[in-house]
Formats: sequence, C-alpha cells, structure tokens
Amino acid sequence: MSAHTPRAVEEDDIQGLVRFGYRKLTQASFLLLRVRNAASARQWLANCPVASAQERSPPPRQVLHVAMSCPGLRALGLREDVIQGFSREFLAGMSSDESRSRRLGDLGTNAPEQWHWGGRPDAVPHVLLMLYAWPGDLAAWQQQVLDGCASGFELMACLDTSDMDGVEPFGFVDGISQPSLDWQRRRPVRDEEVLDYSNLSCLGEYLLGYPNEYGEYTDRPLLRAELDPQAMLPRAEESPELADLGRNGSYLVLRQLRQDVGGFWRFVDAAAGGDPVRRELLASAMVGRSRDGLPLVESTGTPIEGERDPINSFTYEDDPRGARCPIGAHIRRSNPRNADLPPGGWGPISRLIRTLGFDAQALALDHVSSTRFHRLLRRGREYGEGLSIEQALAGESGSGQGTGLHFICLGASIARQFEFVQGAWIAGTHFGGLHGESDPLLGNRLAGSDGAPADGFSIPADSGCDLRLAGLPQFVRVVGGAYFFLPGLRALRFISKEP
Repeated sequence: MSAHTPRAVEEDDIQGLVRFGYRKLTQASFLLLRVRNAASARQWLANCPVASAQERSPPPRQVLHVAMSCPGLRALGLREDVIQGFSREFLAGMSSDESRSRRLGDLGTNAPEQWHWGGRPDAVPHVLLMLYAWPGDLAAWQQQVLDGCASGFELMACLDTSDMDGVEPFGFVDGISQPSLDWQRRRPVRDEEVLDYSNLSCLGEYLLGYPNEYGEYTDRPLLRAELDPQAMLPRAEESPELADLGRNGSYLVLRQLRQDVGGFWRFVDAAAGGDPVRRELLASAMVGRSRDGLPLVESTGTPIEGERDPINSFTYEDDPRGARCPIGAHIRRSNPRNADLPPGGWGPISRLIRTLGFDAQALALDHVSSTRFHRLLRRGREYGEGLSIEQALAGESGSGQGTGLHFICLGASIARQFEFVQGAWIAGTHFGGLHGESDPLLGNRLAGSDGAPADGFSIPADSGCDLRLAGLPQFVRVVGGAYFFLPGLRALRFISKEP
C-alpha cells in the first residue's frame, strides 16, 4: 500500500468522457479509424480539440474524444518497450484467443469471426473518435472532422447512434445506476474491509495514476525521465522520478450489441400466456426493474454513501432468495450491491464467524465477490429504431441496420472490472449459486462445459413453487468489439509527437 501525499485532480488533463455523460448532447457517432500515414495521423491528433473534464459555462455544443487500441499505438509509432507497460488484456485485445472469448461468452453467434468489426487483426480499429453534439449539430461537424483527419486515417466504420430519450431498445429506462467517483479524493486510501455497500468509488478504479480500492496504484507505463526530456507527461505520484503515461487516462471497452427486441417481447408474451399484466411482471423480473426504472426491491430508507438518486438507495440484503428481484436478474448480476462480507452483526465475534464460514446463512449469501472491486463506469449509446411493445409483438423489425446498444465502459483494470463482470457475473452460469442460467438478457444460451443447458431463468417465490422459465432464446448478439486506451490530454500529445 502506498502512503504518498495525494495531488489535486488535474481536471484539465482528463478527457471529459470520464466525468460527463453528455445527456444533452443527444446526437453522437463513433468513428473507427485505421492509420493511413503515421506522421499525418500524429499531426492531426496533436492538434485535435479534445474536451477536458473541467466544467464549462455555457456547456459545449460539440465534444470530441480520442482513444487508441494497442495496434493503433504501434501504428502511430509509440516505442514497443513503452507499449509493453500497458495491461496484458489491452495488449492482447478483446478477440485475441479462444480462452478469452469463452470467458466473455463470445461463442456461437457471438464469436469474433462473425463480428462486423474487431474480430480479426486487420479489422481492429487503430483509433476511436467519439463525437457528441447538440441536436442538429452533428452531421456537418462529423464531415469536418473526417475531412481534417483524412490524410492520416482511413475510415473503417461509422457507428451511428439514436436518441431513445433515456430508454434502451427493450423499452426500459437506462443509465440510472452509475458509481460516484471521489473527485475530491476524500475516501481513505487503504486496503480494509468495507461492511456496507457504497456507491462512492476511489478515483483510481477508473483513472490510472490514482490509488484504487485496494489502496494501490494500478500498473501502467512509467517512463524514465530521459524518455520524456521535455516533461510533457505528469510525474507518477508514487514514483516522482518517473513520467506517468497512464495518469489521467483510462481503459475503454467498446462492444456493439444487437438486440432482438421482437424476440424478447414475443418470448415474454408467450410465457405470460398473452396476459399484458403478467408479461410486464416477467419482463421486469428478467431486468430487475420495471420499465420506468423503479427497482423491484424497496429502498433501504437511509442514504447510501455516494448515491445521489433516491431511486438507487437499495441493496438486496433483505431479499436473499430473490423473491422480489430474482438473483439472476440483469441488474442484480451486473451490480450485486454487496460489501466485503455477507450481512450480519458488527461485533468482532460475528465478523469472525462470517469470515471463517461458520454462519450457514451468511455462507449461503457469500456466493458473489465484493462489488466495490468490479464497478463499471458506463457511457454507452443506443442505435437503430426504437420499437413499442405492440410493434415488437406484431413482428415489426425497425430499420435494416438493426437496433441495439454501443456498450461503452471505462475502468482502470480491464481484467478486474469488465472481464470479471462479463465473464463471472453476466456470462457465468453459476452466479449467486444458480445453475443452468446466464444473464436473461445478454446470455448466449450455449450449454456449459459440462453439457448442461444454460437457457433457464428462475423466479423464486415467498410461498408456493418457484417459477422457472426454460428455453430462453438469445436476445442479444455481439457484432463488434475492441479494447482502447483513453489517454490523458498530456499523454495524447506525447503519443502524437515524433517517435
């Protein structure tokens, strides 16, 4: 554990995407680029107007952000010994090997060889440009950006987005629950047990160069001073003699998810016997919230640290069997809202009994790793045409481009955050002690390694028999994805200089 004096957060060196969701900038597009000419590409990157995390008044009408893949850093000419300082997951890439694909659930129709982009080495973008704009401002600006960078880059794909007014394609209010970042750096930086769920996260969970929930600095490229003779980079907090390429940067995961909206609602309708009320209840049980965003469990009645929205002041402590919100519901898998130990008394004897596993009830609840080490900061956008339930049941499919989500998340550790959540909680068939079921929305439904089916969904009941749905089809398909580094602004200029 490190005990260095914390520096003030350098908001002017952090890309604004880490801090802002840009809800009012309802138009957006994500440009996937490959380097055509490294010198021209670096020149454009050195001068592009990337928005910082500083508050601006009035807010900007247009915002640009830049991220690079590992092949992109190589194509731009960054030294290989510097590149090797990034995490193994970033170096390998999302679609690099069968083992990673298996862990992430990228099998069958989700397999990288079937992706539209990112599945082959020559289909991995070098640079991701993220454009956000006020309504009516995007088209002309996007063309201006493309014209400006054309000598250095070629356009692989333009991922368009849609404004569905805060609702994701299946029809549920989205983007409600997000971690609160400790921008003031008031959270104690030490590795200790936390007995209550908190929504406040150490800054180092999402930004490199700051201590994380373990009280440690996540590994990132630290350079000898002679490799940064002009002192373009900030210095590392824990090693001031080293230049910190990672500080104020983050890893960015982008996955293009195509959603079968009609298939989802037709399945739920059939399971409900055509009863609209029961249909809503079953769909809400699979998600964990009703369509208006209300959680299926009651509020704790007391504020949760770091939670600004009363609608999110809840845990699952009083619903251990999932009678109100099923254990396998999507939002319960993606954020179990637990602490380091199962619920119980605060006394030292009680803690010791739970820690050693002698409390049978606590042991039954201790199936899920502590949430605070696996939070994701989501920044995704929907795409395609939204469908009403009536349109979905009638078999309408919307636009020919499909409908879905450009899933985007930020974190300081791809392995501990995205890959853990996706592999162990979303794709995992034994989450929370369950058997034979993966995420009801995102699961690929393929049988496990033991041949057991994974297409079920359990809805426990307080009394009587539990309900188990079987034969869930696949509702979401992965059609593209890659890992990127979202650099701090000083690091972006460093990467853009002559090698």
